[in-house]
Order: sequence, then structure tokens, then C-alpha cells
Amino acid sequence: MALWLGIMKIGELAGLINLLAKIVKPLTKRLFPDIPPEHPAIGAIIMNISANMLGLGNAATPLGLKAMEELQKLNPKKDTASDSMVTFLVINTSGMTLIPATAIAVRAALGSGDPAAIISTTIVGGFAATIAGVTAAKILQRLKIFKKELEENNENKKEVEG
Repeated sequence: MALWLGIMKIGELAGLINLLAKIVKPLTKRLFPDIPPEHPAIGAIIMNISANMLGLGNAATPLGLKAMEELQKLNPKKDTASDSMVTFLVINTSGMTLIPATAIAVRAALGSGDPAAIISTTIVGGFAATIAGVTAAKILQRLKIFKKELEENNENKKEVEG
């Protein structure tokens, strides 16, 4: 974890994260509208998604934890996941991978004739899962029933605490 957070810090100091954030700004602005464009959460989210897309799941974990930590700082309801947290979690768990390095290594170790044959299906499956997950999250975030339920839960907690 220290290694990848250190690499992220080096990338941040070198300006690489800001450059990457500017390139994907139109996408991140639509996916995470409640995060300010220059907030550190955007950089952590981009680094996590990049690591996952390269098939570096274990390396992506500390970056995902850092992203959630930064998103929690922006969260007005500390006991409830924000819309951005939910969207990030959906993207993070949907399996969008360009190079499934672990699966290729396992297939090679087990003697597969073509261990990389799964790349195209992995890309298509991950892309479909990501689109379906983000679409579902965005639709559910707009439904009033969920917002009303969250407001009622927060009011009940205030009454109990007060």
C-alpha cells in the first residue's frame, strides 16, 4: 500500500495525475458531478481505475481506499455513502479490465495453449458490466424514494442523538 501511495504521490508531484485528470475531465465531470474538478479524489479515482484496467487489482486496492477516504471528506452525510461513492464503487467492482494479467498468468501456469485468448471477452464483459452498473446507479440516484428514505433516517438519528 505504501508503495502505490508513494507512486501516486510522485505522479501527483510530477503533474501526471493533473494531466490525466484534464484529459478525462469531461467524463469524470458527468460521472461525479458533486466532486470539485481539482479535488484530490479525482486523481485517486483515476489512478484506481487505471490500475484496475491494467489488471493490477492488488495495486488498485490502496488507491481505491484513498479515493474513498477523499470522497468521505466531501460527504455531507458521514454515515451514508454519497452518490459519488456509489458510482465509484460500481466502476471499481464492475471488472473493467484491458489486460487481465492475473487470469492470463493462471491460464499460462495451467498450460493453456493460448492464455491471452480471453482478452477480447474480458474487455467486452467488463465494459458491459460497467455500463450496466453505472446506468443502474445513476437511475437509482434520481429516484425520490431513496432520497426520502435517507432524509427520514437522518432525521430519526438526530432525534435519537438530541
